[in-house]
Amino acid sequence: MEATGLLERTEGLYAKVQHAIPAIEWPLLARDIDAIMALKKSHNAVILAHNYQTPEIYHCVADLVGDSLALAREAMNVEADVIVLAGVHFMAETAKLLNPSKKVLIPDLAAGCSLAESITPADVRNLRKRYPGVPIVTYVNTSAAVKAESDICCTSGNAKAIIESLGVKRVIMIPDEYLAKNIAAETGVEIITWKGHCEVHERFSAAEVAELRDDYPGVVILAHPECPPDVVGASDFSGSTAAIASYIAKERPPRVALLTECSMSDNVAIQYPELEFVRPCNLCPHMKRITLPKIRHALETMTHEVTIDPAVAERARLSVERMLAVKA
Repeated sequence: MEATGLLERTEGLYAKVQHAIPAIEWPLLARDIDAIMALKKSHNAVILAHNYQTPEIYHCVADLVGDSLALAREAMNVEADVIVLAGVHFMAETAKLLNPSKKVLIPDLAAGCSLAESITPADVRNLRKRYPGVPIVTYVNTSAAVKAESDICCTSGNAKAIIESLGVKRVIMIPDEYLAKNIAAETGVEIITWKGHCEVHERFSAAEVAELRDDYPGVVILAHPECPPDVVGASDFSGSTAAIASYIAKERPPRVALLTECSMSDNVAIQYPELEFVRPCNLCPHMKRITLPKIRHALETMTHEVTIDPAVAERARLSVERMLAVKA
């Protein structure tokens, strides 16, 4: 009877993801989902989930979903006492920066980011010495300590607007080399880059784009701007995960390939079952560390709490707030 009640309570959620999750798998997932829903209520908690989270997280337990920019903005409006960040560590830090009085949890401390690991605060200080007076624009895919050494932050969704808002001819943009080069091509601003790369997006190639076009006639290829410039140049559209989702919602291409993390395709395909999604799949091992059992455990034990040194947080928060003040 308990199992029957569980399935009845979660049948509406399963209806959302039935095209992505086999029915045989649902009872096991449903136990954690049902528990998470109860725990959110008892702890006055919300779950913020990035677009790269799996469908059972993204569509079933998340309260707010989106790309890094959307989650940063939404974090400012959260009225809950507890925020669980279903994403990677730098996202949880950003949520904490914007909500210093709230408890922010990351379900797995090892959910990192190759971009965040590619640069240190000392690297930023050295860049400032090498290029005095040149503004430093830092991608949100960095630690709070790196943000604290920067002038302003950006995401892939607002990088162009941030660069243009500075009104200068030369900027330093760290740490994603490909994003910086792609934005430089759009703005005409000279951008000094850093050799950081996303381990998901750097693996896509122009040859793969050509192969997709040969194998799937008429396919519309949408690339994330963390991809190499030749991949972006060979694609039909490039933008943040939010921009990609908006493009699909507006254009409804009958056959589409997303050059980004696997779960993005899964989540968008659920919303548009009539479209054919070709899936050149690259997984983010860090995003995949976040699972339903770990989210449940985080809410049961109030772990792992994200803390930031107050002196670092004050300076890092300023860089993030400057970003949020720019209309993208």
